[in-house]
Amino acid sequence: MISVSNLSLRYGKRTLFEEVNLKFTHGNCYGVIGANGAGKSTFLKILSGDVSATTGNVAFTPGERMAVLKQNHYEFDEFSVIETVMMGHKELYDIMKEKDAIYLKEDFTEKDGERAGELENLFAEKDGWNMESNAATLLSNLGIKEEHHYKLLKELDGNQKVRVLLAQALFGNPDILLLDEPTNDLDIDTIAWLENFLADYQNIVLVVSHDRHFLDAVCTHIVDIDFGKMSIYTGNYTFWYESSQLALKQRSDQNKKLEEKVKELQEFIQRFSANASKSKQATSRKKALDKIDISEIKASSRKYPAIMFNNAGREAGDQILQVENLGKTANGEVMFKNISFMVNKGDKIAVLSQNSLATTAFYDILAGHDKDFTGEFKFGVTISTADIPNDNSTYFEGKNENLVDWLREYSGTDADEQFVRSFLGRMLFSGEEVLKNVKVLSGGEKMRCMFSRMMLQQANFLMFDEPTNHLDLESITALNNGMNDFKGTMLFTSRDHALTESVANRIIEITPKGIIDKLMTYDEYINNSDVTKQREEMYK
Repeated sequence: MISVSNLSLRYGKRTLFEEVNLKFTHGNCYGVIGANGAGKSTFLKILSGDVSATTGNVAFTPGERMAVLKQNHYEFDEFSVIETVMMGHKELYDIMKEKDAIYLKEDFTEKDGERAGELENLFAEKDGWNMESNAATLLSNLGIKEEHHYKLLKELDGNQKVRVLLAQALFGNPDILLLDEPTNDLDIDTIAWLENFLADYQNIVLVVSHDRHFLDAVCTHIVDIDFGKMSIYTGNYTFWYESSQLALKQRSDQNKKLEEKVKELQEFIQRFSANASKSKQATSRKKALDKIDISEIKASSRKYPAIMFNNAGREAGDQILQVENLGKTANGEVMFKNISFMVNKGDKIAVLSQNSLATTAFYDILAGHDKDFTGEFKFGVTISTADIPNDNSTYFEGKNENLVDWLREYSGTDADEQFVRSFLGRMLFSGEEVLKNVKVLSGGEKMRCMFSRMMLQQANFLMFDEPTNHLDLESITALNNGMNDFKGTMLFTSRDHALTESVANRIIEITPKGIIDKLMTYDEYINNSDVTKQREEMYK
């Protein structure tokens, strides 16, 4: 168990949270949420001992072992992959190293023999003889092939390193597991494996993630950092979100009688409980939602941007986009070749690939940023396009202007300041914030500026390459709603499962041997056995 008592964290005059009192118990997975800068990652660092709180303390059940997903991707560069994973169980790893060091001594003494015997017993008790094979199995499950297991960690690419460090955190069944953005750089198959692993995990897990589907799949509780406080709510992320929105609606409805509000909340809880009982989510297995105290449900202070892609410009005709034998090679590596397909009016196509460089190269070609390719593509004469690139740095580098002047460049008219401010206001830039220099914007603020630019363009064909990068959960939710409501045609790539599932009506996967093109939803695609066989063949 973890017990948090009277915990406060202040930086000068700024208070992240004050007088927090919480308990985390075994068998539960807690999703830690909050607006950007609320202190989610910092709270995990307090629990792990990497950051000191201003006041209060954290207590653990004696003897329990904690594991943390490391964020330093270079810390273990000089160790082999398999050894890096085994280091996740420090006590067992230290026993192994001490034991091996004794056996290597030339002047082996009787005392050494006694100590070696003690270590052998400890090693066996803790299942040390299966240590290496268990680590290898974990690596394989996370997509690290056996041929890489004995390489130095520095020989692996960034995506592979992330998986090795995740394996290190999971290794040895820790009593407490702290995971900060564990799904970053994982493909859909590995995320699915991790979801199943954590849903069945019987110890304490605290996780920070912007992946709503992941939070729904693994979380039994939500820890919400809001109003400078931290509160625990039973249920997954979707339950928390919808209940907080309902509470917000009720708070604004001053005329509704108290008994009507209570009845509405009870019906909401019962509906969610019924849905949860039919799923495989950890939420329904760990604690029934129908036992929730109605007083737990509170309105959130979160603000959601208004992302609305209204194509008020020219209506698209029937000819949208034709792609013929498209190919791209970069630095001697074939990104893709012989890609051919036709986009139909109203299609919302999720473009997938195990190689993110391939999807980015694909969008760069269609958006006109890259002229070095084979094959051809042609948009219909009525089509106007707008795109959100994976890397938006070229839109901000070398700029020395405020947000209003920056956005005015993309208005297409001599728009007055109030008109431009209205688009920035939808993205939560208000008052003096719109006069901020674009040079000092954070990653999330730049993305919101890019959405303002796209909304101004009023295009009828949209392209998004990883648009949820740098976004908080509120902006991701708003983007998801905006993409759903858009009446035009779009291509998009996103690691956000919930967004892809709710928006896409067609899936195109770019593979080394061509494309897989299916008219189906994302969940249908990843759960279809015929598609799975086809994908395995295309990636051989």
